Amino acid sequence: MNALALPPDIASRVRHGEPMSKHTSWHVGGPADIYFRPLDVADVAAFLRSLEPHTAVMWIGLGSNLLVRDGGIRGAVIETHGVFDELDRHGDTEIWCGSGVACAKLAKQCIKWGLGPAEFFAGIPGTLGGALAMNAGAFGGETWRHVLGVATIDRAGERHERPASDYVASYRHVSGPPNEWFLGARLTFEQRPGVSNEDIRLLLARRKATQPIGEWSCGSVFTNPPGDHAARLIDTAGLKGHRIGGARVSEMHANFIVNDGTATAADIEQLIQYVMDTIQRVHGVQLKPEVRIVGEGR
Repeated sequence: MNALALPPDIASRVRHGEPMSKHTSWHVGGPADIYFRPLDVADVAAFLRSLEPHTAVMWIGLGSNLLVRDGGIRGAVIETHGVFDELDRHGDTEIWCGSGVACAKLAKQCIKWGLGPAEFFAGIPGTLGGALAMNAGAFGGETWRHVLGVATIDRAGERHERPASDYVASYRHVSGPPNEWFLGARLTFEQRPGVSNEDIRLLLARRKATQPIGEWSCGSVFTNPPGDHAARLIDTAGLKGHRIGGARVSEMHANFIVNDGTATAADIEQLIQYVMDTIQRVHGVQLKPEVRIVGEGR
């Protein structure tokens, strides 16, 4: 990073050696070399242009669906939650949503506007940016079914407007132009004036009754294999409650791994691998992690 290339007000907000345990829902993770929370797109553009060409860049929102190893991240981390927070209605069925908007907030606002189906966003424990990056879903809904187009920014700090057709979205996977990050998206829904906050409340109540809400987790750890559910495979293999260090498979929902407050990232990663090996041996099924694992071990 060339600090001299950054205006003083931006440079003063760049942190070095920032513990990622402060910014992930598992509450684990070593330090990031560079950590930056921008105020707006101009901030991000200036920051990106200041980086050396070889510096890796990672964007995070609420830090869910993310395991940062104990050795931390070599490169730069950009935090978007609460920054790109525009949420506006355009016409009868189209909205614009910034990548830093929490999915739960998006769901509630769509209810106020009488638009849907958007209630499923309330079950996604992250921001729209993360939902766009992985085609996140819940309660039978998926993000990219509603995307008309996106705004992105590239490594040179240049903004792009792209149609949804520039991307290929499948189950928990999205591919598109490389070295670009989402700033926001144009989304489309149907007019559903009869939907109310009660619908979201019922969905969240169901989620609370079946998932370890309130404990330190990342959300679902594994994607569901075709025609089956990862939670069922893990449960029937007898792995509920299995522990490595401070990490354990949730007794409430087998596709969740929780940190009891003492886990290291290594504990969690070892438990993930143990579950995968066990399911392969018991069921002959190769589970695939949904969680993104990044950084260096110790």
